[in-house]
Amino acid sequence: MRLNAYLNFDGQCEEAFKFYEKVLGGKIEFMVRYDEMPEGNTSAPELAKNIMHVSMKVGDTMLMGSDAPPPYFQKAQGMTVSINTDKPDEADRVFAELSEGATSIMMPIGETSWATRFAMFVDRYGTPWMINCSKPM
Repeated sequence: MRLNAYLNFDGQCEEAFKFYEKVLGGKIEFMVRYDEMPEGNTSAPELAKNIMHVSMKVGDTMLMGSDAPPPYFQKAQGMTVSINTDKPDEADRVFAELSEGATSIMMPIGETSWATRFAMFVDRYGTPWMINCSKPM
């Protein structure tokens, strides 16, 4: 069994995933627009070029997402995508890049009692993130 995060966007899915691919060193493996669906496009014409589904491999996990058609889009709440790294400099780099233009930084990158580096923020696309580089136990 695997658990994967699935992110919903309000028209910025493609832009967000190309950004995440660059920052996280991932690889977009599949991306399809509403008007490319083999079943046919039954959504409003203005949504035709929005992303129906995208999946990106990051390490040994998948990050997936789509542009949720109105009225189904809701801002992310009650969840956070967590990034764990063993290298403090990698945590610093990811934070610096992912948090550029952030709508909220709840905790800037820094040392905590459990981590050499830890941060919490909401990126420019509305995705909540945590970055963690644990201290040796």
